[in-house]
Amino acid sequence: MKQLLIVWHSRTGAAQAMAEAAARGARGELDIDVRLRAAEAASVEDLLKADGYIFAGPENLAALSGELKAFLDRTHYGVLDSLNGRPYAHLIAAGSDGTGAARQLARIVMGWRLKPIAEPVILCTHAQTPEAILAPKHLTDTELAPSAELGAAMATGLALGVF
Repeated sequence: MKQLLIVWHSRTGAAQAMAEAAARGARGELDIDVRLRAAEAASVEDLLKADGYIFAGPENLAALSGELKAFLDRTHYGVLDSLNGRPYAHLIAAGSDGTGAARQLARIVMGWRLKPIAEPVILCTHAQTPEAILAPKHLTDTELAPSAELGAAMATGLALGVF
């Protein structure tokens, strides 16, 4: 059975909700083992066991959150040249843009020679004040639908051997 690893970090709940939506979508494919791991708990072994990846995190100050970046830093050399060609996608929760974090993640995983299977899903919360930025996020099913669809597409592609 192929495995999909979803690694996430969230400060306010938005990126975690996106990761969980992707996992729900992926679990519709019965031939895929879906593993959902917080970035601080995910390991080199998790990466090596998986056949595909979804990375989910917030954009903080036009970059990946520190915890998601720390996961990538901590595991980078332990999997270098071991993941070549495996598929990945990413989910970004952002207040206004999200493209800085998406570009940064794409550049980092280029070193692992991962293959992108979709454009990043960026959910913009429009939080612009310190209070709104730090407040817990409660996303609607409509806002989470693209994340669920991405999870389903990744799982189907893995199950069919397309990726």
